[in-house]
Amino acid sequence: MRSRRPAAVGRHDFGPFSPDNVGFVLLTCPTDVPPSATTSPALPTETSALADRIEDLLPQTQCTKCGYPACRPYAEAIAEGRAGHNQCPPGGAEGIARLAQLLGKPVIPLNPVHGVEQPRLLAVIDEQVCIGCTLCIQACPVDAIVGAAKQMHTVVDDLCTGCELCVAPCPVDCIALVEATPGRSGWQAWSQQQADAARARHDWRNTRLKRDKQENDDRLAAKAAAKLKEVEAAAAGTPEEQAELARKKAIIQAAMERARLKKLEATQEQDRS
Repeated sequence: MRSRRPAAVGRHDFGPFSPDNVGFVLLTCPTDVPPSATTSPALPTETSALADRIEDLLPQTQCTKCGYPACRPYAEAIAEGRAGHNQCPPGGAEGIARLAQLLGKPVIPLNPVHGVEQPRLLAVIDEQVCIGCTLCIQACPVDAIVGAAKQMHTVVDDLCTGCELCVAPCPVDCIALVEATPGRSGWQAWSQQQADAARARHDWRNTRLKRDKQENDDRLAAKAAAKLKEVEAAAAGTPEEQAELARKKAIIQAAMERARLKKLEATQEQDRS
């Protein structure tokens, strides 16, 4: 882990946030995200309720260091007895103690397999080196990075959870991690208000990504259906033209069937999870 801030990069003071600035619409994401966006429908009611209480005690950095893709899956794994309550480095010793009290279990040390407790980190992008690839934006679980393709990116300091997930995807190694809370770690470096805000942004991001994917799938399906109608309506004179139309029709129908099966498999997988 790099500990120095890149040269020629300063912290950003964006001043008052404007609703007209699309980069900061992220700050006003909905907090009433449907439970289905973050909760596994397969959990029994009692287990799901326990997972809710566990999730409330997690710092919501969404760092995946616990071995799960986000804080909610980790909470569900604890509730089901599939994971220990000492796998969250950002929560640190205090986080383990909170979970132990809720679960009626002993306070145990943080499992070193998942990392160490340390001051909260802040991602800093060297804007002189950034090539605008958007890979860090795609990797950030809480929409804390602002930018566009082939344009300079920057981290909104107040939104960064220090998850470190943006560092590895960067192809030009222009992201450094600096200590944001020297001398303070775990819950001493992270407030409940910050955790709640990060959770809301993460949940909204998941909802947005699912919505965008569905809209894109619908557009592709409509385009394929329109193309099929066009092919079916086309008049073919010679045997060669008729064969070509039949070939095009078969290709489109096959593509539509693959899309239908893929959507069905995704729905079934979601129902099983």
